[in-house]
Amino acid sequence: MTIAFFSNFINHHQKLVADELDILTDYNYTFVEMLPMPEWLKKGGYSDFSYLPYVLRAWENEESMRKAKDLAKEVDVALFGGNEVLELEVFRVRNTNKLTFEVSERWLKRGWINLLSPRLLKAKWYYHTLFRKKAVYKLCSSAYGARDEYKLFSFKNRCFKWGYFTKVYNLDVEAIRVLPHQISATPTFMWCSRYLMWKHPELPLWMAARLKAKGYKFVLDMYGSGWIYERALKLAYQLDVKDVVNFCGNMPNEQILAAMRKHDIFLFTSDRNEGWGAVANEAMSSGCVLVASQAIGSVPFLVEDGITGITFKSSHVYKGFGRFGDTVDNDALDSLCEKVEWLLEHPIERKQIALNGYKTIRNIWSPANAAQKLIQLIEDLQNGRDTSIMEGPCSKATPFVKKY
Repeated sequence: MTIAFFSNFINHHQKLVADELDILTDYNYTFVEMLPMPEWLKKGGYSDFSYLPYVLRAWENEESMRKAKDLAKEVDVALFGGNEVLELEVFRVRNTNKLTFEVSERWLKRGWINLLSPRLLKAKWYYHTLFRKKAVYKLCSSAYGARDEYKLFSFKNRCFKWGYFTKVYNLDVEAIRVLPHQISATPTFMWCSRYLMWKHPELPLWMAARLKAKGYKFVLDMYGSGWIYERALKLAYQLDVKDVVNFCGNMPNEQILAAMRKHDIFLFTSDRNEGWGAVANEAMSSGCVLVASQAIGSVPFLVEDGITGITFKSSHVYKGFGRFGDTVDNDALDSLCEKVEWLLEHPIERKQIALNGYKTIRNIWSPANAAQKLIQLIEDLQNGRDTSIMEGPCSKATPFVKKY
């Protein structure tokens, strides 16, 4: 079986699955890069994997682009992710009825206003005029992807779960989590993100203020940088939480993962603009209890509330460090604090949720399992069957996701 994935450029979120698919296809896998990785990403710490033997750098010269076009027509299975590859997808579907997948997050992050996007209109025009009766399916890298597709009258009964897949370490989670007889230890929270409005760094700071006022003992470590960092720092002083909140700055990814393994609870506070959020995978696979907004794309796929993690009501997109002043979504804050206080008061259950979360990533949402399930889905579809996969990657994605 030959498989090719066409996208802008390969990154660390795609590499691990690509490595597995290369092996499973007896090295008949190709990742086609349409663009070189931008220098600003390299300077920001992204590794450049374009040297890998299965990567075709279509951007390099005309001959490489011609090879990419030939692959689009010839491979048994093609995956297309991103606007840069739409024309190659159209070329494939016009010239063959071989199995084809679109891979994307959700379309309607901002709601119906996204219909003003020329990119969206062009993609849906092709779907309704060319793709609809062909063997074209959707791999949804967001739990809200299928719902958006159904709203747009596309890919009905053709949506499958997908995502981003991070490295899973073999950890003795029992050993790194707080044991029941050690429940007096001070719980530690971690937040790690860019300081952007839709990441809502104000929520953990307001949470810290409420917990402190109620007499809880804890430490909150916040990692990252960004253009509203100074506003977050100012808010921490205004709320008088600098004694329990540490601003830790940027660190290389390996150090961030090591820090996760030393924290009890990971706070993921983005709103619906977070398409997937690979930090969720990383936190769960590090043995943290993930406390995450319901609107984040990965959360309904990864988290069963109270079992493998904790979910809370998402902040409204216009609340937080907005252009018209600093506010907080009190409904979101109430929900976050309620869930966190329950965790603090139930340390034994907290440990079990951490264990369940780790096993979910290790056994179901790992790169190895994702690659194996993709091969299984391909074989199902090529033989005229619906997916035989009941959970996790490549199981059926439905539009029935809880509202937030």
